[in-house]
Amino acid sequence: MNTATVLPYAEQPSPGKAASIFLAVAVHALLLAFLFYGIRWQTQHPAAIEVELVVAAPEPPPQVETPPPPTEPVPVPEPVAKVEPEPPPPPPKPEIALKEKEKPKPVPPKPKPKPASDMFQKQAEQELKQTAALKSANLAQAAINKELSDFKATQASAARSKAIADYIAKIRGKIKGNIVLPIDIKGNPEAIFDVVQLPSGEILTVRLKKSSGHMGYDGAVERAILKSSPLPKPAQGELFSRELELKFRPQED
Repeated sequence: MNTATVLPYAEQPSPGKAASIFLAVAVHALLLAFLFYGIRWQTQHPAAIEVELVVAAPEPPPQVETPPPPTEPVPVPEPVAKVEPEPPPPPPKPEIALKEKEKPKPVPPKPKPKPASDMFQKQAEQELKQTAALKSANLAQAAINKELSDFKATQASAARSKAIADYIAKIRGKIKGNIVLPIDIKGNPEAIFDVVQLPSGEILTVRLKKSSGHMGYDGAVERAILKSSPLPKPAQGELFSRELELKFRPQED
């Protein structure tokens, strides 16, 4: 069998390859020439370019136009007649220089505050006066009480004395009714007897304390005392007295 030798695809000759290579070399040469001459012709550096960035604000929402309110017609003021002011009245005449400009009343000086020592002294004096007045009132009341007490005591004593006198008078009256006077007695002699009695009025003892000088009269009185037992009782029990002093005269009422 016959074998044929096959050449690779890359090694096969291409009719347009040489033309493309030539064209590429020519383009690069032109580019290099342009760059070279362009750099030489530039005599000034290019100016810096400033770029201002402006941020746009968001657009506002559309506003709804409202109709303006109806305007009322402004009334035109009527012209006012110009009135001239009246001249001011003449000033009144001063009354004798306003009475010589009345003098202001003098202000009384303020009292000076009293020191604390004077206040304490004044308070002490007031307390002393009050104490003295109270003491005087107490003394006056004590004097009134004493006078009242003395008056009551005097009245009580007088009432007691009167009651005792009435009590003794009753006893003497009973005894006197039992005395038998002797015939030969002369004058008005006094005989005094001490009598001891019981609360019931019964007589225990009779003793002649002072003789009348007439034995007959003294005996007649002693016999009358014993005969009068029991003696009258007092109106008040506290007036009773165990021992009595009885006086008798022949011519007494």
